[in-house]
Amino acid sequence: MKRYLPLLVMLTFWSAPPLQAQSAEASAAPAAEAGSPQKDSTGVQQFTLRNGMTLIVKPDHRAPTVAHMLWVRVGSMDEVDGTSGVAHALEHMMFKGTPSLAPGEFSRRVAALGGRENAFTTRDYTGYYQQIPAARLEEVMKLEADRFANNQWADDEFRREIEVIKEERRMRTDDNPRARLYEALNAAAFVASPYHRPVVGWMSDLDSMTADDVRQFWRAWYSPQNAAVVIAGDVTPAQALALAQRYYEPIASRALPARKPRLEPQQVGLRRLDYKAPAEQAYVALAFKVPQLGTAAVAATATTAAPSDTSADDDALALTVLAAVLDGYPGARLERALTQGERRVADSAGAYNGLMGRGPQMFVLDGVPAAGQSPEAVEAALRAQVKRVAEQGISEAELQRVKTQWVASEVYKLDSVFNQANELGRYWVQGMPLDASERLIKRLRQVTAAQVQSVAARYFGDDQLTVATLRPQPLDPQRPRAAKPTGRHASP
Repeated sequence: MKRYLPLLVMLTFWSAPPLQAQSAEASAAPAAEAGSPQKDSTGVQQFTLRNGMTLIVKPDHRAPTVAHMLWVRVGSMDEVDGTSGVAHALEHMMFKGTPSLAPGEFSRRVAALGGRENAFTTRDYTGYYQQIPAARLEEVMKLEADRFANNQWADDEFRREIEVIKEERRMRTDDNPRARLYEALNAAAFVASPYHRPVVGWMSDLDSMTADDVRQFWRAWYSPQNAAVVIAGDVTPAQALALAQRYYEPIASRALPARKPRLEPQQVGLRRLDYKAPAEQAYVALAFKVPQLGTAAVAATATTAAPSDTSADDDALALTVLAAVLDGYPGARLERALTQGERRVADSAGAYNGLMGRGPQMFVLDGVPAAGQSPEAVEAALRAQVKRVAEQGISEAELQRVKTQWVASEVYKLDSVFNQANELGRYWVQGMPLDASERLIKRLRQVTAAQVQSVAARYFGDDQLTVATLRPQPLDPQRPRAAKPTGRHASP
């Protein structure tokens, strides 16, 4: 798999969740009241409205455009067995109306304002966004506040939409062998963690889901103190605060359900599964349980105080560097060793590390066997490359290259106000400070080659490993290949 993304993008895009005994609300740094906003060195300001909702504003006046995002700290990990997929179903239903908006009217109005909009559901959070001309910010905030507080639709509307969601599952998962393999991999790797369940939901749960299941989930979790509005672009903090106080602050808060830890028990042996599906090529994925970066560790980097034990945090960063050394740029180790030359074993090979999230994290190695090669050969070759790092270490040149990429990503992200807002929202979900990216870069620069070698030696044994192998079955010539989903409000 050719990823070649800057390290900071890897960090935010691939982070799939770490379960903590505290809820994210409890671990987050306290936000400032509206009269005394938090600030960082780049001009970002954070406010807390009287109802507990967070407002984060990042001015960027290079173009007359604004990205407006609403983040809700709830995702599939907050569901209970029997209602998997309800967080994603609610995301769909948020476009189906309020007492003042007909179904679909929200999207039509944003388009009429010259904007684009969409939404996404993940394990950790749900997000809604619009990118619009700066002069239209007030209209969008009014629309978003209305549907957050007053989501309303008829049962018939839900019955139609749940069929759309089931078709989305068929196209994205059931008709995609690799997606089905990862669904089975997560179900095997995670026992107690809610990451055991797919974001889109099991089909049997979708079949039995009711309109009231979705309404109850909305009433339980869509409360102001569980949400943040993030605005980046051609706007001033004072302007954004005044609008937020007008449209979001009147929304009444409700008590949130208790978040129980549901900690994943320690894995004590290798887990292996074969998945048979019609496919043209085999595929293998190796998922290792690894530590994640703690919220407190990031918050402490800019102060004289340090966490009492930073070993797990240091290891999480070193594992992220290891992933980049293996597969972070053209010509990285896996590409050279597995996919090139006459004796190549793979058509593609990749590595990524889940650095942080609300649930447990994994380091994944994967590959597609070359013609005449087996998944077992690819598995062995992937593990051999990690073993080589464990035994021989990495060069300073490799280390400096990935660190330079991370720093460069700070420049790249400024090209898009959407990316800036997206990053701030992701960090808010994790309870990170406003300047988390700067602090993470500071910590990354401190990672040594010896640390990378050490984690390669300690985290890639059988006891923390789950291996999933796709075993291709004959393709049915009578069955057309699945088309790429085109739904506008599907989970990513």
